[in-house]
Amino acid sequence: MSKEYNITLIPGDGIGPEVTEAATQIIKEAGVNIKWDVVEAGAKVMEEYNTPLPEYVIESIEKNKIGLKGPITTPVGKGFRSVNVALRQKFNLYANVRPIKTYKGIKSRYDNVDLVIVRENTEDLYGGIEHMIGDYAAETIKLITKEATEKIAKFAFEYARNEGRKKVTVVHKANIMKFSDGLFLNTTRNVAKNYPDIGFEDMIVDAMSMKLVQNPEKYDVLVMPNLYGDILSDMGAGLVGGLGVVPGANIGKDIAIFESVHGSAPDIAGKGIANPVATILSSVMMLKYIGETEAASRIHNAVSRVLEEGKKLTGDLGGNATTKEFTAEIIKYLK
Repeated sequence: MSKEYNITLIPGDGIGPEVTEAATQIIKEAGVNIKWDVVEAGAKVMEEYNTPLPEYVIESIEKNKIGLKGPITTPVGKGFRSVNVALRQKFNLYANVRPIKTYKGIKSRYDNVDLVIVRENTEDLYGGIEHMIGDYAAETIKLITKEATEKIAKFAFEYARNEGRKKVTVVHKANIMKFSDGLFLNTTRNVAKNYPDIGFEDMIVDAMSMKLVQNPEKYDVLVMPNLYGDILSDMGAGLVGGLGVVPGANIGKDIAIFESVHGSAPDIAGKGIANPVATILSSVMMLKYIGETEAASRIHNAVSRVLEEGKKLTGDLGGNATTKEFTAEIIKYLK
């Protein structure tokens, strides 16, 4: 009997329950024994609990240390604050990891993109330090600390070393923000000295944006503050076919939450046509994290093969298969 894992599952809003069901079904078929602690968060519990993040969700993650999460809707400019941000801050999930990779069968202008964006997840302009100045201005504080920068820089270099990556590029705007981004750049430079086996370079964020469009295949691991990471990771997804094929992870000292980064797509919820690739690939990252590398590799290879063959793809990927048909095709190759 294989080891049993206790893992929190947050199905989420919209298509969340459909794509997380696909992921959990595939994990089961791959032979990994997971006891899922299913907890609800987001819009569907807001009325009952007056919060999108009830205490039982926090308690489940604290107990299990690992979570798989579906998309949760965040209202724009009103309503409750992002559940994603709240979870990152609550559990100090300081590293956001977003692999950006091309797959044969997925429409893209590029053939061999394989890079990873490592984003500092707890501070910068997303720290929530903002206020009104009378009724004529608003101010947001950009906070960069040496401690948080050292942690994310070490994470990026350790990730590169463990994954057999060759180079880390730090992305910044230290030519203009000489104190905040200057601290991020100089601290990362100092950390780089401890990893002589890994190449290192720095790149100003606007130049990085251009170079990612021109020659994304030249980059390996990119590490950057929160805001740049948010923007460039979505841009990176655009290089390889969109958010529907890009997984994500939020990792802290001893707690990690894995999630696709696309929206909850309420317009197609319940129609059985949602694309589960990003959530399945996020679960692959989760399996690697808990040491189930063989199952992770088998699932990844099965997904790659189904995408390349192109016979059972969902509508957004150019096919006409349902979520269940796509999932069944992956399971067929697993077996």
